[in-house]
Amino acid sequence: MNAPIVKLGRAASFALLLFLPLPIVVIGATSFAAAGYLRFPPGELSLRWYAEAATDPRWIEAFVTSLGIAAVVSVLVTAIAFAGAYACHRLRPRWLPAFELAVMSPLFFPHAALGVALVNVLAMAGYLGSTTGIVIAHIVCTLPFAWRPIVVALQRIDGEIVEAASLLGADERRIALGIALPLARSGLVTALLFSFIISFDEVTITMFLTGPQVTTLPVQIYAFIQENASPVLAAISTATVVVTLVVVMLLERLIGLEFFVAHDPA
Repeated sequence: MNAPIVKLGRAASFALLLFLPLPIVVIGATSFAAAGYLRFPPGELSLRWYAEAATDPRWIEAFVTSLGIAAVVSVLVTAIAFAGAYACHRLRPRWLPAFELAVMSPLFFPHAALGVALVNVLAMAGYLGSTTGIVIAHIVCTLPFAWRPIVVALQRIDGEIVEAASLLGADERRIALGIALPLARSGLVTALLFSFIISFDEVTITMFLTGPQVTTLPVQIYAFIQENASPVLAAISTATVVVTLVVVMLLERLIGLEFFVAHDPA
């Protein structure tokens, strides 16, 4: 009696797996069209739009800016998440659930609302429209993605190793940097790469914070599409997707993605 339902579920899952990457496939194919407008199927193939994107100073500057911001954010947020997670792991304060809720809170609010809130905060601090302001905002929105894998990695460390180090005279700094840091390497790499991806692709919050002196690639794409539907957008979008996929595949190859669903084995 359940066989038809199972078959229907499998068919629906298969259709969903085919449908999800379809927009990416269409954009990727469109980026190779020789025509001067968005066209699918692409017809005659050409690398014209990739060449245009690679030689346009606007796109190059925006790409370098996004790359630099993502690199700085990933390093800073990973360091912050490790310091906080290690302190909570060792001290286990009574207010830990409330603290973790605050850390994860950027996931609960719309990015547009966070953008408006950060505009006011950064304006008062004098960082609105600056690279520093964008870095601060990206740290806020990527912190949950760095926190979770590091917490899981620390929970997997054998407590007897830490206890033995303490008995042998290791202070808290040596335990943190000499024992916890190397043993939590997988969580740190996961946090580093995932926060890099989130920062590099972030557009909603960043739109509120960019200024005449600084803009990121996603914001530049959004601004450009308001005025023009050139296939160069398809080429840039395809290149961005490829960069993201490479980072995700590297992450899965080196570490795996289980840190975002795993729980404390205790």
